[in-house]
Amino acid sequence: MLDWKWVREHREDVAEALRKRGMGTELLDTLFALDEKRRALQREADALKQRKNQLAKTIGALKREGKDPGMLLAEGEEISGRLESIDRELKEVEEEWKEKLLFLPNIPHESVPPGNGEEDNVEVRRWGEPREFTFPPRPHWEIGETLNILDFERGAKIASSRFTVLKGAGALLERALINFMLDLHTLKHGYREIFPPFLVNTKTMTGTGQLPKFFDDLYHCQDDLHLIPTAEVPVTNLHADEILEEDDLPIYYVAYSACFRREAGSYGKDVRGLIRQHQFNKVELVKFVHPDTSYDELEELVRDAEEVLELLGLPYRVVTLCTADLGFAAAKTYDIEVWLPSQGRYREISSCSNFEDFQARRANIRFRSHTGKLHYVHTLNGSGLAVGRTLVAILENYQQEDGTVVVPEVLRRYMHGIEILTPELEVK
Repeated sequence: MLDWKWVREHREDVAEALRKRGMGTELLDTLFALDEKRRALQREADALKQRKNQLAKTIGALKREGKDPGMLLAEGEEISGRLESIDRELKEVEEEWKEKLLFLPNIPHESVPPGNGEEDNVEVRRWGEPREFTFPPRPHWEIGETLNILDFERGAKIASSRFTVLKGAGALLERALINFMLDLHTLKHGYREIFPPFLVNTKTMTGTGQLPKFFDDLYHCQDDLHLIPTAEVPVTNLHADEILEEDDLPIYYVAYSACFRREAGSYGKDVRGLIRQHQFNKVELVKFVHPDTSYDELEELVRDAEEVLELLGLPYRVVTLCTADLGFAAAKTYDIEVWLPSQGRYREISSCSNFEDFQARRANIRFRSHTGKLHYVHTLNGSGLAVGRTLVAILENYQQEDGTVVVPEVLRRYMHGIEILTPELEVK
């Protein structure tokens, strides 16, 4: 959520930021109209209260003098009625203004490249050389079915499309990746592990920006609970409505969670395989940092996520998202994209974002500086990594012509020493 006082003082800057995001200014215009209406109502209420106080003094004086204050009493009753009406109207306007303010996106950082979509994202760097195959590389779903480790048919049977059952070595590889990522981020990168609830309430979803804007993308349950789309949601809200001390910062958390997304707007996209599932696993990195250091922290966050791919030997590239491709709550985002041989292109495997104080304002997460003044923290997060897509990249990049898949060396100790996945491999 943006600081409305700042928005009021920088209206044209905000309008320009919205245009860079590919949006119109209708929402901003509506917010200013509602703001002016509530301020006008408040001014009227203040004037009426002042008049009512004056009447009370005059009526008291008339009574002491034995005079009839009847006309003034009637005016006072009329003012009381109008104040009640203003109070009701002001509450309605306030509620509408607050609700619409939650739909106003973050302001892109000045370093974010302008652009109209994905084609305008800017490549920052690449790591690793895509492997040259002596045979046509197969897509991961064919590899997984040949190895008998991915079962799309039974996943659809027991749930629906875009759910998958991992079996045997596939389930073990998924678990190995989770443990490998958690160990790397806790033991080497200094993150503290969190295992959060997979269901959160509406206030928590609102705090990180999923609600109300992305209501249709979420799975909603009873008792004011929603399935999380990412561990970012519960972990960021760990410190909601709290005041941290400046010396507590920075705080680094890492969390594994299952993630649930309806993919409401992705009809026809990646309909086969594991790229776009309704349920998937992810290891998430979350930071609470001082505003002065948040962009340095973002660079370090990206490097922490990149190291996972480097240790796995998977080629990737890093791109900066342009203004129109930037997420709703983010001020700046880097996407890490892994190479998929079957598609002959890089695909997103992690998004690393600085939200500045956007989420902190919504969730009311502040810190007390050494001078005693309260400030909002800056929050950051990034996938470290999306586990299913990492599994996809391993199957495709490490596939062999005979249908087997070599297990990356760093994973073998998590895989009971298994070095090669074969159709005959039995994992109990």
